[in-house]
Amino acid sequence: MIDTYGGVTYISTDAHVTEPIDLYRERVDAPFRDRVPRIEEGDGGERTIHMEGLRPRSLMTAAVLEKSVVGGWDLDVRIRDQERDGVSAEVIFPTWALQACFTPDDPGFQLALCRAYNDWAAEVFGGPTERIAAVGLVPMLDIDAGVAEAQRVADLGLRALFLPAQVQVRPYNDAAYDRFWAAASDLELPLAFHSGTGVEPRVVRGPGGAVINYLLGAQLDGPRVMLSLAAGGALDRFPKLRVVTVETGASWLAWVMTQADAIYEAHHMWTRPKLSLKPSELIRRQCAATFMYDPVAVANRHTTGVETLMWGNDYPHPEGTWPRSQARCAEQFEGVPRDELAVIVGGNAARVFGFTL
Repeated sequence: MIDTYGGVTYISTDAHVTEPIDLYRERVDAPFRDRVPRIEEGDGGERTIHMEGLRPRSLMTAAVLEKSVVGGWDLDVRIRDQERDGVSAEVIFPTWALQACFTPDDPGFQLALCRAYNDWAAEVFGGPTERIAAVGLVPMLDIDAGVAEAQRVADLGLRALFLPAQVQVRPYNDAAYDRFWAAASDLELPLAFHSGTGVEPRVVRGPGGAVINYLLGAQLDGPRVMLSLAAGGALDRFPKLRVVTVETGASWLAWVMTQADAIYEAHHMWTRPKLSLKPSELIRRQCAATFMYDPVAVANRHTTGVETLMWGNDYPHPEGTWPRSQARCAEQFEGVPRDELAVIVGGNAARVFGFTL
C-alpha cells in the first residue's frame, strides 16, 4: 500500500529521470557509437545537447546545473523529493531519450538506443518498489522490432510501453500496426505517448516560439494519438489496449470527444471503418490524458468523464508543478468532490499502471 497526502493518494503519471548521457555510448552496439546523443560544453560553461534528427539545443550552464534538481536515479532521493511534493508514487519517463531514441530515421539505430535505455532503466528501477513504475521505450519504425522489444520490456519487468507520439513514415491509424496492438493487448501493459516525441517539436522559431511550440508542437500530440486510434478503429478492434497521452494537457479532450462524435455521425456516408461505439465512448473506455495544471480540463470532467484524466507533476522539469503541486492542485480542484479528486490524481493511475492503493 502507498501513502496518502491529506487523505488522498497522489500519483504522478509524468515524472522524469535525467539518465546519464554516457549510457548510450557505453551500451549501444559499436557501429552506432559515433552517432549517440552527446552534450558539449563551451569555454564559458554553456552546454549544448546534440541528437541525431534534431537541431542542437542549449541547456543549463554548468554553474546552474550544480544547484539544480536534476531528477537522478538514487531511489531514496527521488522518494524524498516526491514526498516533499505530497506525491506517493510516480511513472518515470526518460529525459534525453524522450527525443534521442525516436527521432533518428534509422530503424536499427532507434532500436539500439531504446534497448540501451531499457536495460539501464530495468537495472535501476526494476526492483520490487511499489512507488515507481518505469516505462520501456518501443521504437516503431520497424513494427516487428517493436513487437519484439515490447516483449523484452515486459520480460525486464518495466511497467508500461512508451511509444513515440508521432512516427514520421506511418500514422497510427495505419492497419500495419495491428500486429503490434495485438501483441500489446496480450502483454496487458499500458501504452504511453509522451508529447513532443518522434519528430522535431519546435515547429516555429522566433517571437512566441516557446508558447507556440509547446502548445502546437507538443500538446496537440494528444488529440492526434487518440483520434488516430479511436476513429481509425484500433481501440474498437483491440478493446484491451490502454492508452495514455503524457504531458499533453487535457483541455482539448472535451472538444475532441464531442466533435469526433458529431463529425462521425454527420459524415457517416464517408467514415471508415464503421465503429461499434462512438469515438468518444472508445476514448472514455480506453484512454486518458495527463496534465499538470489544467483547470479547463477539470471543469470539463462532466463531459469527458473523470476516468479520462490523470495528473502528473513533471518532476523535476521546471515547467512542472513540483515542488508546489499541493498549492496548484488546491487551485485547480477547488470545489471538486473528494471522490472525483482521488480518481484523477491517483485512482486512474493506480488502475492503469498497476499501483496498489
